[in-house]
Amino acid sequence: MNYRMVGYLLGIILFIEAALLAVPMLTAWIYGETLLPFLFAALLLLLAAIPALFCKPTENRIYAKEGFVVVGAAWLLLSAFGALPFVFSGAIPHYIDAFFETVSGFTTTGATVLTEIESLPRGILLWRSFTHWIGGMGVLVFMLAILPSAGGQAIHLLRAETTGPTKGKLVPKLRHTALILYALYFALTVLQTVLLLLAGLPLFDAVTTAFGTAGTGGFSVRNASIAAYNNPAAEWIVATFMLLFGVNFNIYFLLLLRRVRTVLRNAELRVYLLIAGTATLLVALNTARLFQGVEPCLRTAFFQVTTIMSTTGFVTTDYNLWPDLSKTILVTLMIIGGCAGSTAGGLKVSRVMLIVKNMAREVKHIIKPRSVNVVKQDGDAVSVDTLHHVSNYVTIYVFIIIVTTLLLSIDGFGLETNLTATLACINNIGPGLGMVGPVGNFAAFSYVSKILLSLNMLIGRLEILPLLIFFTPATWNFKGFRRLHKA
Repeated sequence: MNYRMVGYLLGIILFIEAALLAVPMLTAWIYGETLLPFLFAALLLLLAAIPALFCKPTENRIYAKEGFVVVGAAWLLLSAFGALPFVFSGAIPHYIDAFFETVSGFTTTGATVLTEIESLPRGILLWRSFTHWIGGMGVLVFMLAILPSAGGQAIHLLRAETTGPTKGKLVPKLRHTALILYALYFALTVLQTVLLLLAGLPLFDAVTTAFGTAGTGGFSVRNASIAAYNNPAAEWIVATFMLLFGVNFNIYFLLLLRRVRTVLRNAELRVYLLIAGTATLLVALNTARLFQGVEPCLRTAFFQVTTIMSTTGFVTTDYNLWPDLSKTILVTLMIIGGCAGSTAGGLKVSRVMLIVKNMAREVKHIIKPRSVNVVKQDGDAVSVDTLHHVSNYVTIYVFIIIVTTLLLSIDGFGLETNLTATLACINNIGPGLGMVGPVGNFAAFSYVSKILLSLNMLIGRLEILPLLIFFTPATWNFKGFRRLHKA
């Protein structure tokens, strides 16, 4: 393993995080709040980053293993240092709680241990929401957008951080791909902010809500989330953008190229919209008696379906009180999630489609053993390796859910709470059902459970492999590390 290159890249990432702390620091200065929590955190980040930056490697090539290790280590370090402003400010005194909140922010989960939000300093609230925006597209993608690629092999970083069963570049040069992704991301964020301002939200609320929507994270600066504004126009805007941010960003790039026919032929997009539309209709019909009028019923159903399917986590109502059919639909959407290549979590629609098609292929093969059945997606044959990867991913995914739910039961909470807390964290959604429902939080869990759920959030955001490889002893060539240390 190229330890020097791994350390150098991690140093760059920590330096970037120190620079990003200038945003909440500026916010704190504007509102007349203390800057010390952010200054201390930035100083510690620089102390950790600078030694690594001075040890620039002579060999800058990295391969798949290094890519996974860098991504896994980067997200752990980002969360570990990102928790410091919460601790230093006293907003979240205990470090494990602060770590949980920060992991939830960077992984765009939106699960929280806070019971009172509105009284927190504006700088802290901005940092809390800004972690969603940073983590939504990915800090490694940001690094690739502003720096030259690592020896032409930075595709391993992109593939380790982006989501979905298959990964690739939009354009031949990887740096241009990263720039395009962030340009689209930034443009949509600005557009939503402007629309929320026109809808009547204050500037600070509009910006933080846009951060939470863009990253599909769900941290709000209000205790009652989006419901606090009692603003139907804002709810429609947020719900629409949650749906949009759950779409593969390649789609927006194709639209810019005016390749509308290609977009319309995209099977994942069609299925994603079909699921969202059908779920909205079913939930609206099932909950109609709880509302007075068609518009409030449709708006609330659409909002909750998009917030769960895009794995954002904003809320406008307590769906714990809804009929069982609607709650079951929402739990199903938790598992499905959004599209590959989006900021959403979950299994991803494309992966679910491949699972269903592969099941159909196996049934056909049993009926007609000599027949040749090929799984296709958008007219192209899907490789056997991709199908095996999807099957392995789902197997590990289910295993982690079972083990985590079992371990959470030690805390003594009910199955509904434990299972949906696990689903909410590994699928990066935020709220679940029961004690962790839309009006609840994760504060009552033990510190051990919070660490476990934090790892689940990271596993879900990075889609298992980076952290699995990072924590596998065989990944680390300790003899090579000792030789490097001697050198």
